[in-house]
Amino acid sequence: MTEESGADAPEQPEQPEQSEQPEQPELPDLPGLRASIEAILLVVDEPVTELTLAQLLERPRGEVAETLRGLAAEYTEQGRGFDLREVAGGWRFYTRDVCAPVVERFVTDGQQARLTQAALETLAVVAYRQPVSRARVSAIRGVNSDGVMRTLTLRGLIEDAGQDPESQAHLYRTTGYFLERLGLRDLDELPELAPYLPDDLPDDIVDS
Repeated sequence: MTEESGADAPEQPEQPEQSEQPEQPELPDLPGLRASIEAILLVVDEPVTELTLAQLLERPRGEVAETLRGLAAEYTEQGRGFDLREVAGGWRFYTRDVCAPVVERFVTDGQQARLTQAALETLAVVAYRQPVSRARVSAIRGVNSDGVMRTLTLRGLIEDAGQDPESQAHLYRTTGYFLERLGLRDLDELPELAPYLPDDLPDDIVDS
């Protein structure tokens, strides 16, 4: 008669404890396509193409084009004071034609008023860096200066100076009226700028 083996069953190897996975940070909710397009169009100083918007927003070009046309139709239907136009191969906001007299009166009625701080800063950049593009003015000031540039143009203080041969960007310079208002014979009589610059201003702005 055989004896039953009293050996214990082999122990099962312990399962390693699963390490807790670190919590993934929640990504902020991104704006929808319509809101994203509107936000971009508010800050551009030149028409932006459908392809550029599609690449930036990572959406199909056809969807972007359809959204742009839908927004343009919506603004027209609602009678907004601005419209969205396709010009020069891109899209950009413009004030509506019927509002032109109101906008012109708003700008020109302040001819005798003192310029705002933003307008003075922009005018100084144009005066000392001319001929200069709107993008360069905005880069130096650190804010979009498109609206201020239009105001200065309507007030006759700056004017179109042609296009940059490399970038094709529109260039601007001061006018004879600017010299007249400041009592200067020519631009050589502008005061030296260096004494008025802050010490921590980047060299690329000072030397450009």
